[in-house]
Amino acid sequence: MVDVISGDHLAGESAGRTREVAGDEMAIPLETSGAGEERLVNRGAEQGELIEPGRALALADFAPPALGAGERLIRFAYRLGIPTSALASPFRKPARPRLLATVTSGLAGNKIAGTALRAGHFLVHGVKAPIGQVDFGGAARLTPPFERVVHSFAWLGDLEAAGAREQVTPVAERVIGAWLAANPKAPTRPGKGSAWSVANAGMRELNWLVFAPLILSGQGKVLRSRILTAMGETARWLDKNVSRSEDLLAEVTGWCAITAAGLLLPDGKPRRLFGEAGLIKALGELVGDDGGVLSRSPLGQMEAIALIVQLRACYRAVRRDPPDALDAILALLVSPLLALTHGDGSLGSWQGGWAIGADEVSALVAATGVRTRPLRDVRQWGYQRVVAQKAILQFDAAPPPLAKHARTGCASTLAFELSQAGQRIIVNCGGSGCAGGIMPVRLEQGLRATASHSTMTLDDVNSTAVLINGRIGGGVSEVEVDRRSMAGERGGSGATRLEASHDGYAARYGLIHRRILILRDDGSELRGEDMLVPTGRKGQRGKVGYALRFHLGPGIEVGLSEDRQGAGLALPDCSYWQFRAGGEVSIEESIWADAQGRPQPIQQLLVQGLVSRGGGNFAWLLKKMG
Repeated sequence: MVDVISGDHLAGESAGRTREVAGDEMAIPLETSGAGEERLVNRGAEQGELIEPGRALALADFAPPALGAGERLIRFAYRLGIPTSALASPFRKPARPRLLATVTSGLAGNKIAGTALRAGHFLVHGVKAPIGQVDFGGAARLTPPFERVVHSFAWLGDLEAAGAREQVTPVAERVIGAWLAANPKAPTRPGKGSAWSVANAGMRELNWLVFAPLILSGQGKVLRSRILTAMGETARWLDKNVSRSEDLLAEVTGWCAITAAGLLLPDGKPRRLFGEAGLIKALGELVGDDGGVLSRSPLGQMEAIALIVQLRACYRAVRRDPPDALDAILALLVSPLLALTHGDGSLGSWQGGWAIGADEVSALVAATGVRTRPLRDVRQWGYQRVVAQKAILQFDAAPPPLAKHARTGCASTLAFELSQAGQRIIVNCGGSGCAGGIMPVRLEQGLRATASHSTMTLDDVNSTAVLINGRIGGGVSEVEVDRRSMAGERGGSGATRLEASHDGYAARYGLIHRRILILRDDGSELRGEDMLVPTGRKGQRGKVGYALRFHLGPGIEVGLSEDRQGAGLALPDCSYWQFRAGGEVSIEESIWADAQGRPQPIQQLLVQGLVSRGGGNFAWLLKKMG
């Protein structure tokens, strides 16, 4: 069985199994012989875990709430631009600006960041910026993480977590007063500064509504009136501009804010009906059949979950039930996120993400109320997960996201991460999504490169082109995936075998990269083989440089073997692992983004050399000793 995952369509199933390449004593599959030694054999398709063919862009199909004829007419009229007051109460004066309910947030903020705000600073990924020195008008550009935090008002949740309301309200009023003074009028359309992207405007409106007590509880009636007016104006701006969003996740953010405004602002029924229909449609386009967002980013997955959690809190505040489709989509989103957690509950570093801590992930999942297991039936999400006792292997076996979905797109195809009992052994660098905090902005593109992931590169060229502003270009368009269970003979430990290949180097070098990973069921050994298979009718002459990179987890001490074809890894938990390769191994410096998005120095094992354009294979072994 072979699953072919295409970047833009269903490429189809392979007619047979992928080819196995014979090699030296470390070649894959593993068949050791001799008395008392274990042997892994492929028992055929009956032992395999079937993966249904999937499409990288298959969309989840959810229907908006069923409406009567009258409500459909109201929604249609509102879409045409008829004001809410004329539709909700045509014979009364428009209601004065006010909030209809107080929302209890479903998510807790960061107390440390909130404490920094009380002390007069924004704290974003380890960098402090004095409130008084921030240009809220956008003339002096902020780094992307600061832009998101400042203009989305995500800091309101942090401030709420940092103290009693009467202690933090003055800080919130000071910041929102300065922001309103710098942004007195919304532009006619998005793009006029970072404050007026659909993503930031939608998140700002949602945060204003959810954390309204922090900004409306002070003594200043003038400021309170300005804030309520700004809420209404922002909602109307989103009504007109949500379809001009920068990407699908931004559109979902805008629709969530529109729906929340329809719930919490006067005469909001037409806006709510309009928002619910747009939101369900946008979520159906954002989320694949298996629940993964099409950006393939754990950051995007978490943001989508958080948006729905906060919107559900708005429904609870007005004692309305959210649409059934909203709960169904939320349940679908949690399982793929859990698939990227390691044994300690923290996330792997994929598609711009970093090692987000277990407490943050578990708090988000708890807020959903969804109880589920990590995703195993992987299609569009593309991350294969293998659990072998205390060992967890994560393998990127799908094309990168299409350019229109990518915010921090990475050329990570066929990279993997490995952890044992929560200790990361092999990692990806991660962190491009937080570049602009302590992680320098200048590293953003480098962190998205193939070389920043634990996989193979040719001539230091990315398998998929990495462009500016988080976008990606041409490269990997198709990935073949084969997953099988392998039985151990004579009572020995079995294993899971993953085989995948990508065409990212086919156009330039005429080579297909194929990778095989075999993880024993006891988690004590990972065997791998990377193959370069020529493609096309006419072979190419000459040689090309290759590099196999294995970025090592934080705190690992490493030393080369005497023959320089291996290395010993001493882990912080006092376990010892041995790495062996078929070529010379070297050690180089690397970087890794920790749970707060801060750069940490690590090391990487590097196997490099020249290979013929006719192809080659490179076997390696990572084994726990003792």
